Amino acid sequence: MSLLVGCDFSSSPSRRKQIVLALGAQDRGRVVLQSLVRLDSLDAFSAWLTVPRGWIGGFDLPFGLPRELVNTLGWPLEWEACIRHFASLPRADVRDTFAAFCAARPVGGKFAHRATDGPAGSSPSMKWVNPPVAYMLHAGVPRLLDAGVHLPGLQPAVAPHAALRVALEAYPGLLAREVLGARSYKSDDVAKQTPERLIARKDLVTALEMGQTRLQLRLKLSHAQHDALVEDASGDALDAVLCLLQAAWAERQLQAGHPCYGLPADLDPLEGWILTA
Repeated sequence: MSLLVGCDFSSSPSRRKQIVLALGAQDRGRVVLQSLVRLDSLDAFSAWLTVPRGWIGGFDLPFGLPRELVNTLGWPLEWEACIRHFASLPRADVRDTFAAFCAARPVGGKFAHRATDGPAGSSPSMKWVNPPVAYMLHAGVPRLLDAGVHLPGLQPAVAPHAALRVALEAYPGLLAREVLGARSYKSDDVAKQTPERLIARKDLVTALEMGQTRLQLRLKLSHAQHDALVEDASGDALDAVLCLLQAAWAERQLQAGHPCYGLPADLDPLEGWILTA
């Protein structure tokens, strides 16, 4: 069984708000959750990435910026050069640059969007607050590059092999909404960790175990794992598992002969694409 990874990422991890990795594998038509790994620093994340073993992972952070934004700013139009330029900027400069871009645009169209944002229902990757996904890109993607991880659709294709580490952009909200609609299932704010959100997590975990999504994947949990996912009111562990299922879907697409893990053939190689969108 090949290793699968789901990552709930934080741009400023700490003991209180960790990066959570869900590790698992497919076995006889089910996705088995093997363990949860928690990392409380970006250095620990980088160290984990460089461990010499193969995996396919779904990472909850944007892998690219909107082409409209990059064009307007005059940044490099080749993906890796653009990411390296972006990573060279301090976060304060990122905020100021993106805020100036938004300030020059009309109400209702402040942010530039990637093509994947519509079908995925995701926040624009240039957003620096609520949620700060621009900072997640800034912190995460350069570390994937530095670790030598392969990012399909954004880098030249490589032949799959046992030691290949593959990172794909995932989005847990896309899969969660399929089950829950507009119901919220998590909050970092203790005051908002309500019984209604607890019930939503129970419903979501049950649906994943029953395979009741369009991904047609059944999640296999132990009783202790089931309880841990339901009881984590922040939803971080559950989000990592949702990304794990998206990574499993990508592995199935590869096994079925799809050359790019289920990503669309015509994706924009500057912007990237969210798995299953």
